[in-house]
Amino acid sequence: MTSESPNADLFPELPLPPAAPKARAGRPAKTARTQAPQAPQAMVRAPAQVAASLDSPPNPGTAARVPQDLEAQAQALEAHPDYRVLRRLQPRLLWPAAQGQDLVRVVVLDTETTGLDHAKDKIIELALLRVDVDRATGLPVGSVQVFDELEDPGMPIPKEAMAITGITDADVAGKRLDEARIAALMRDVDVVIAHNAGFDLPFCEARLPLFRNFAWACSFADLDWKAQGRSSSKLEALAQGLGLFYDAHRAEMDCHALLAVLAAPLPATPETTAMARLLAGAQTPFFRLQATGAPFDAKDLLKARAYRWNAELRVWHTRLVDEAALEAECVWLKAKVYGQRSASVMVEKVDALSKYAARTGVIAPRTL
Repeated sequence: MTSESPNADLFPELPLPPAAPKARAGRPAKTARTQAPQAPQAMVRAPAQVAASLDSPPNPGTAARVPQDLEAQAQALEAHPDYRVLRRLQPRLLWPAAQGQDLVRVVVLDTETTGLDHAKDKIIELALLRVDVDRATGLPVGSVQVFDELEDPGMPIPKEAMAITGITDADVAGKRLDEARIAALMRDVDVVIAHNAGFDLPFCEARLPLFRNFAWACSFADLDWKAQGRSSSKLEALAQGLGLFYDAHRAEMDCHALLAVLAAPLPATPETTAMARLLAGAQTPFFRLQATGAPFDAKDLLKARAYRWNAELRVWHTRLVDEAALEAECVWLKAKVYGQRSASVMVEKVDALSKYAARTGVIAPRTL
């Protein structure tokens, strides 16, 4: 082990890192993942058996823990300002018993697919974690039920998808999702959470129409990770922010990583969890506002206010979280973009069932 830090010789007794794991059949070996270097720090990854550090007792029945001497060395590194330690995420299937009565039943979901277009590509792996959450604390309670199955897409898996997931045509041959088991697991679920719900929901609805009946929340789009001090909202980066790493791009492990991220205190607001923040807004509608006919010279003003350009519709648009935010934005538009002139804009109201679906909400004009 080496370090760019002048203090690298403080830990001469540390063993060399283990050799890279051999590739499993049909799946390439994972390469080491590191964060962007922040001089003069160096990233040191603990051995694969180190338990996830989430201020909680280890799960009964999980893999053997790292030897105490290695864990002591990892803790010594953590205490030094020139080192950070990543521990392998250990899936947690048992949480403390519920203390309150106000519980929300949540499913954490992830898919692996043959490509990015839900109109022509197919699901090849679907994973679900069902767990109850204490609404007051935003923490999971009780046991976690797991579903993870492969499915034959009826087409060759493209090389690009195979390289990302490691899933081969041989892995999925003849496989089909157990629809009855999925339906049973989804019974009485209040909210489905995915890290990119705008991607996962259209695939799920195309394959299993029952997913149209649930409110969806997106831990990627519904949370302002930048305001929380995170430089990236990618799931691997968020897990690394908790000192965890895992084998990404397989559906079940992505779900376990997301549950760990959601159950952790938010960096800038540690009195609450990401899960609590998501659930607070999951059932409420939001609004898409189109600045129809906005003057060309207002483009920089709109862009600075986080409007996005829709090239197909040729219109600037933004998303507002509630009616009050919509009203305030309409006032701003009239004053700053339309110069107090009368104008008609388009407003789309999107309910909890349609937030991340391919279908549109209720669209109506509004006069400023």
